[in-house]
Amino acid sequence: MKKSFFTTLVILIALSLILAGCGNQRNSNSTGENTEAEGKNIEFIFENAQADFPTTQTIANNLVREKVDLILAIATPSAQSAANATKDIPILITAVTDPVEAGLVKSLEKPGTNVTGTTDMNPVKEQIELIKEILPEAENIGIIYNAAEPNSVIQVNIAIESAKALGLQVHEATVANSSEVNQAMQSLMNKVDAIYTPTDNTVASAISAIVKVANDANIPVIGAERGHVDGGALASLGIDYYLLGKQTGHVAARVLKGENPADIPIEGSKDLKLIINQKSAEILNLEIPEPVLSRADEIIEK
Repeated sequence: MKKSFFTTLVILIALSLILAGCGNQRNSNSTGENTEAEGKNIEFIFENAQADFPTTQTIANNLVREKVDLILAIATPSAQSAANATKDIPILITAVTDPVEAGLVKSLEKPGTNVTGTTDMNPVKEQIELIKEILPEAENIGIIYNAAEPNSVIQVNIAIESAKALGLQVHEATVANSSEVNQAMQSLMNKVDAIYTPTDNTVASAISAIVKVANDANIPVIGAERGHVDGGALASLGIDYYLLGKQTGHVAARVLKGENPADIPIEGSKDLKLIINQKSAEILNLEIPEPVLSRADEIIEK
């Protein structure tokens, strides 16, 4: 699935798979459907908590009562609710940046619980390296994020360490909501050569405003994911969420075939995509180095 679609499902609590013979087939009270998969009947039950955390817990408890065979929980709050609801039913997670910090598993290599799946931890180090590759003379980068989002703090800490190794100094600007973005960006403009935007819900909702301020100051924005580039950022080397979804599905198949989730490592994305926004480069009057352009998976021209 595309990142834009995946983002709308970030609050999806669970997708459960009920194999034929494991109970009565039925449609869920949201959107259930029976399909054919490898010759077996499977029922998919989709539940959406609409960004309300208490609702994620209610949905998780209902799925446990239904005795589903597997729960797929998307994003940290949904994963935590599912894990709180059951220690027995296998739980597949995805779009969880740090499953260990979230208390879902003991380690990525050996979860040790009924939880496994994939993490969408950004390739932050590689993204900071991309800034230096596009702007070899850069010395200072700005990072704007919501400090109340634990996943954002984790990414920023990695970015600081990665930048230090490249001789870059990081200037931080934190926001509590999108209304604070403009002021926070203005505070960075006279200090930095580029802006880095991590995967952060507040940043995602205000990416157009971030890019506008940066463009007005002729400062490029390097985003952590595709949505940032669609919003006007210059480039991103990030996760392809469609491929991450397929990767998660392969892990699910292993569980449904009998493997113990406790022994299946949490996987990071195996496929990164480099996307360049040529229109943004023109606005900035910036020439993207040929080695970067030549390996781009996609170049946005409009």
